[in-house]
Amino acid sequence: MKEWIEQLAVYEPGKPIEEVARELGFEDLSEIVKVASNENEWGPSPKAIEAMKDVAADMHRYPDGGCFYLRKQLAAKLDVKPDQLLFGNGSNELIVLLAHLYLEPGTSMVMAEQAFAVYALATHLYQADLIRVPMQDFTHDLEAMQAAIRPDTRLMAWVNPNNPTGTAVDPHALIEAARAVPPHVLVIIDEAYFEVMPAAVRGDSLALIREGCENVIVLRTFSKGYGLAGLRIGYGVANEKLISRLNRVRQPFNVNAMAQAGALAALDDEEHLQQTARLTQAGCRQLTEGLQKMGIPVVPSAANFVLAKTGAGREWFHALQQAKIIVRPMDGYGLPDYIRITVGTEKQNETALRAVARIQNQFK
Repeated sequence: MKEWIEQLAVYEPGKPIEEVARELGFEDLSEIVKVASNENEWGPSPKAIEAMKDVAADMHRYPDGGCFYLRKQLAAKLDVKPDQLLFGNGSNELIVLLAHLYLEPGTSMVMAEQAFAVYALATHLYQADLIRVPMQDFTHDLEAMQAAIRPDTRLMAWVNPNNPTGTAVDPHALIEAARAVPPHVLVIIDEAYFEVMPAAVRGDSLALIREGCENVIVLRTFSKGYGLAGLRIGYGVANEKLISRLNRVRQPFNVNAMAQAGALAALDDEEHLQQTARLTQAGCRQLTEGLQKMGIPVVPSAANFVLAKTGAGREWFHALQQAKIIVRPMDGYGLPDYIRITVGTEKQNETALRAVARIQNQFK
């Protein structure tokens, strides 16, 4: 065995409700509010659910390895060419594939100091150097990140909106910055929360692909806005040459038939998607205003979660868990005074805010 693998960090996802109930002895799962994993509380489109039921009887067949029909419909929706799309078992798989394609000992990746953990994990997996750049007001400092590029740099990740801070870069500045990145560096623009972003900060990063930019890939997912996290399906948009090379290193049948059917039907329900975006943005405002009224600072968010400075984040995590509210402590991201709270339904947000108010009194 490769001994260095023992030194790799393990990604720690938010615990399922059932696991928390077992650990703490809670019997009524309906009383537990999980606002930890940036999941979509409104769930998938009813059309997607029906489509998945329709294909359930065919699960003894292998899926379409090229996602032909999904590729065709999504390409039309995004105004890109079908050959500029690649699908993965969640966008996480595509991050690892990009690392597989670009990174090795003696190369490096540039990322923000507090950004999605899988980028660091993938970099270490391929024994490349990780260059972490401090954020500016919890936001990617694009100028500083470009200044951090070395001759051996191969990848640079911009997570927009950023996880775990929720901040978004000005869309025009992002596009101009991408055009200025040297050609030996591939820019990964990770837009997992794109569909729920407020329109004012959403932008159109795919314009870079349409204009022929060869060192940019845009990653998105069906997990957040479309509510299909349990199916694991995401996609990347890039020039045809890069997509062809990624197809050479991906696993065959990496996107299952249920995921393809659900995603294809979800694309056909724009009303459900827009309703989800409206409810998410309203819930984000509800959490932000509620926390601020308690004197708890909140980082402005363009995603489906908020980053709140409670102080002693790990202690708050345990206290809220005892109150049957599951949030995410942020010490693993170098933010020990913060917790991250996912936007839930209006009722879930109210329940979480009441619990925060009670626990705030305990900490005084």
